[in-house]
Amino acid sequence: MADPKGFLTTGREVARSRPVAERVRDWNEVAVPGALLPIIGKQAGRCMDCGIPFCHNGCPLGNLIPEWNDYAYREDWRAASERLHATNNFPEFTGRLCPAPCESACVLGINQQPVTIKNVEVTIVDKAWAAGDVTPQPPERLSGRTVAVIGSGPAGLAAAQQLTRAGHTVAVYERADRIGGLLRYGIPEFKMEKRHINRRIEQMRAEGTKFRTEVEIGRDIDAAKLRGRYDAVVIAAGATTSRDLPVPGRELKGVHFAMEYLPVANKVQEGDYVAPTITAEGKHVVVIGGGDTGADCVGTAHRQGALSVTQLEIMPRPSDARPAGQPWPTFPLLYKVTSAHEEGGERVYSVSTTRFEGDEDGNVQWLHLAEVEFAGGKLEQKPGTERRIPAQLVTLAMGFTGTDRANGLVEQLGLELDERGNVARDADFATNVPGVFVAGDAGRGQSLIVWAIAEGRSAARAVDRHLTGSSTLPAPIRPTDRALTV
Repeated sequence: MADPKGFLTTGREVARSRPVAERVRDWNEVAVPGALLPIIGKQAGRCMDCGIPFCHNGCPLGNLIPEWNDYAYREDWRAASERLHATNNFPEFTGRLCPAPCESACVLGINQQPVTIKNVEVTIVDKAWAAGDVTPQPPERLSGRTVAVIGSGPAGLAAAQQLTRAGHTVAVYERADRIGGLLRYGIPEFKMEKRHINRRIEQMRAEGTKFRTEVEIGRDIDAAKLRGRYDAVVIAAGATTSRDLPVPGRELKGVHFAMEYLPVANKVQEGDYVAPTITAEGKHVVVIGGGDTGADCVGTAHRQGALSVTQLEIMPRPSDARPAGQPWPTFPLLYKVTSAHEEGGERVYSVSTTRFEGDEDGNVQWLHLAEVEFAGGKLEQKPGTERRIPAQLVTLAMGFTGTDRANGLVEQLGLELDERGNVARDADFATNVPGVFVAGDAGRGQSLIVWAIAEGRSAARAVDRHLTGSSTLPAPIRPTDRALTV
């Protein structure tokens, strides 16, 4: 145990963010650089090294949290990094992007504020990179087996790295022009600078993983032919079909899916564009959807100079405290204030969009909405609550409904889908097609980055066993697992 009295003598202290007036003028990460280090040792010392560490169960990766908390408290950063990387291929991603279900399951959180697990995690890995402790781990020998991974998001990258280290020859196919999937083009720079992805890609290249960009399986290469070229295939293409909003005026110019809006902003930061092709500058912006993707749209609109930003959510406002029906150690639905919300804008709950109104040139100008409430177990519109708000840019951030069916991948391989439109798989991540496996959102449905990495690691073990008959690779989860994060 790090500090036997730490949880009694030290209060919770989280990373400081740069002032709003400063950070909305650039695209750098919002956290104050280096601000965590002076406090992180004491924060790690708050960990109680519980007899039953529920944080393990709260984390789909099964991170060895009390162990690396202890090393961080003792400032043995190399040992902390080794323990951290033992269960997580990319802790600098999760340390910045994961909503930290481990903290919701922290035993200290029963009657106090939980340990700042996420802040400790990102400090450990950032120090490891700075010290040169994160190095390539190429396999000692090659197996002679080949694997194709379709998709380069967190699930695909985790599967590829694990399989490469097991000695297989792995090629990752990505339809975009850069590796990273939604990490690259769906996550704004102010949440995670893309240099973190770039250096992981270089590590993986040094280990032997091959990358093929601007290749869409199903369009550029027939999926069945790809299957014939490799001993196994891992589908990690994500759940990229955006949920639409079929109301009058949807066809107006200025109404976009979030994943049409966010990527072009990221491409400006990559140097591809001088200015975004879709911008919030000088416009009243409305974001439909109250989740993380919606918050990303809010923060992006602030930085582009929006006149106003309004975020709409059809559900009621979540409570500030843990609801009675979501007891510890489950992951509760709470009112969440992200860095983007700190920067301004209005959040409106329990409303539904009824139609869009445009000008004579077909540009959206107004959004009509009405209040809704649950009645008889159904969501119904409240009479007399209709109103309109200005909207010259609308982003639809209402989630995703399943894997992409337009490119032919599913049909060419003859894959079966489940009732939610995801690629069906068994307890070993195997699809109905021999030698084809699925990991991440493509099989699970829209979920968290930590689940994607866990699924990628577990699918890699299943593939390794399929190819060699056994495997020493770890398997954090099975497809049916829900842990404590439902």
